[in-house]
Amino acid sequence: MPRYFFHITHDRTEIDREGAELPDKHAAWKEATVTAGQILQGIDGELVPGRDWRMEVTDEFQNTLYVLHIQAERLK
Repeated sequence: MPRYFFHITHDRTEIDREGAELPDKHAAWKEATVTAGQILQGIDGELVPGRDWRMEVTDEFQNTLYVLHIQAERLK
């Protein structure tokens, strides 16, 4: 089964060195959206304007498959 990695950037980059074995890239997308939701719930007020959040999903060859962006902006 292929392995997918979920790298997070928020102030600093956290490289996922373990990854997860999933059946295909569609399952990796589902895992990314579920995991992103859980992580964002846990940010608990730390997402502030100018401090974006990003998850990059790569396959076992480090090819980027998906990128999720949460962009925090202060409107004038």
